Amino acid sequence: MIRTVKPKNARSKRALAKKEAKLVENTKQALFVAGSTGNRFLHDAMVDLMALKKPDAKQFSKKNEIRPFEDASALEFFSEKNDCSLMVFSTHNKKRPNTLIFSRFFNHKVYDMIEMSVQSDPKLFKDFRKVTFPVGLKPMFTFNGPAFDSHPVFQQIKSYFMDFYRGDETDLQDVAGLQYIIALSTGEIEDPNSLTLPLLHFRVYKLKSFRSGQKIPRVEVDEIGPRFDFKIGRRITPAPEVEKDALTKPKQLQAKVKKNVTTDFMGDKVAKIHVGDQDLSKMQTRKMKGLKAKYDQVDDAEFDEEDYGEEEPEQKKQKL
Repeated sequence: MIRTVKPKNARSKRALAKKEAKLVENTKQALFVAGSTGNRFLHDAMVDLMALKKPDAKQFSKKNEIRPFEDASALEFFSEKNDCSLMVFSTHNKKRPNTLIFSRFFNHKVYDMIEMSVQSDPKLFKDFRKVTFPVGLKPMFTFNGPAFDSHPVFQQIKSYFMDFYRGDETDLQDVAGLQYIIALSTGEIEDPNSLTLPLLHFRVYKLKSFRSGQKIPRVEVDEIGPRFDFKIGRRITPAPEVEKDALTKPKQLQAKVKKNVTTDFMGDKVAKIHVGDQDLSKMQTRKMKGLKAKYDQVDDAEFDEEDYGEEEPEQKKQKL
């Protein structure tokens, strides 16, 4: 753990203030760390993944002797020192060749971790000979396969990659900036309890629009790389209490709940108003001649006491 030092000047004070907790956190930074057994291919693979994340990414040039699943204290130290909540660590050995370990951190402690090994026939940016990924663009995502909505492992992978390439959160969207798609695909899982999971296919495409003679243009996709097929290995899931703390939204940012106000399926706002008991006897109703007091209806008690039998008409006296 890094020792906290009292700032001695304004510059160091501003630097410490940037690392403090905020209501609206900064864009998540990613750190790419090479293990002591990493090879040239893993270095190039991390460079391509970092190109999709720039400018919110950092990379270590030196190799580090770390075993994340046995002792993650070194990764937590790097996370706190560099103020990074995302990390990619590369390692290679005979049992798990060409492996990338993706990690997330909460409060500079390991939140979750998943290990994925690159299988045969991968391709990098240079193999496609296309234009490089522009800095600052946010990619769109497609998840192909029902496992991303039902299986916990692929749900964790979906959450991680969307968090990894989220970028700046803003309500303003420029259609011209929607140029790239990251597609994650996997096969069907016949036995949910099986330890053998299908491969995860990682693809990156660029959108191309053509004239169609209509208002909506014709859109095609062109693969630009990188292309990876990942085999899923070990993983660490967050503890329930840690997950609850990480997903808690500050009260200052929570939307105020308006009582008795709802929105129907048409999008119209519907409100319910509560009023007190009304005394109808005090209401002003005499607005015309026919509503004078002598024409008022009798009370119910008087109505019950009165006899409403048929009355015999009075006989007229005969004139003599």
